[in-house]
Amino acid sequence: MKDYKLAKSEARFADLIWQHEPIGSGELVKLCEREMGWKKSTTYTVLKKLCEKGIFKNENAVVSSMIKKDEFYAKQSRRFVEDIFGGSLPKFLTAFIGEKKLSERQAEELKKLIDEYKEG
Repeated sequence: MKDYKLAKSEARFADLIWQHEPIGSGELVKLCEREMGWKKSTTYTVLKKLCEKGIFKNENAVVSSMIKKDEFYAKQSRRFVEDIFGGSLPKFLTAFIGEKKLSERQAEELKKLIDEYKEG
């Protein structure tokens, strides 16, 4: 799975699958028609695309994930930090925090994460 970027409609579609998996492809078509106003052909076109990306599989008319939602978004986040901030987590955090101040609780949570994942 190389391409972690999803269009807004693809992300919404993926979230529907993750919420209802495993789901029969016919039931998925009905769900997408109801929730997104999609036709059958649109659902199958987008499903095929996301299957080709290695996110989902459609076997015996049952759709399920190849990668869980949390794992997908974690990889997408890492890719964003790599692409935009050259892989520098401190640069990302500086940009993310901006002019805001961290609460004592937030600062403690970050310290705990750093200690937990620190090398050595």
